[in-house]
Amino acid sequence: MQISSRIFQLMEKKGISQKELSERTGIRQSTISDWKRKGTNPGADKIKTICNALDISTEELLTERDDTDYIITKKGTVDYEIIMTLTHFSSAQKYRVLGYMDALKELPVNNS
Repeated sequence: MQISSRIFQLMEKKGISQKELSERTGIRQSTISDWKRKGTNPGADKIKTICNALDISTEELLTERDDTDYIITKKGTVDYEIIMTLTHFSSAQKYRVLGYMDALKELPVNNS
């Protein structure tokens, strides 16, 4: 699927009109209309702005997978911090963490 088609699909899903996308991004409405009419894609310089306006990640736009397909969550969450910390570990350290996580799964959960 073309990027522009994906943008229009996401706009429809989120109930966002071309006019509203234009207002959110500063991209002229006629330019947005051209993407649909001519089947062209926005320039790479506009992708991040569009994603911000649609409240999606660039990965979601470019891969056609929504954020529910990923375990990683938004910046600032505990899940995100755990994943980002793990990226700095060696393979041996990552396996040790996995072992620790497996052991934790066996413990009862205390929600207090």
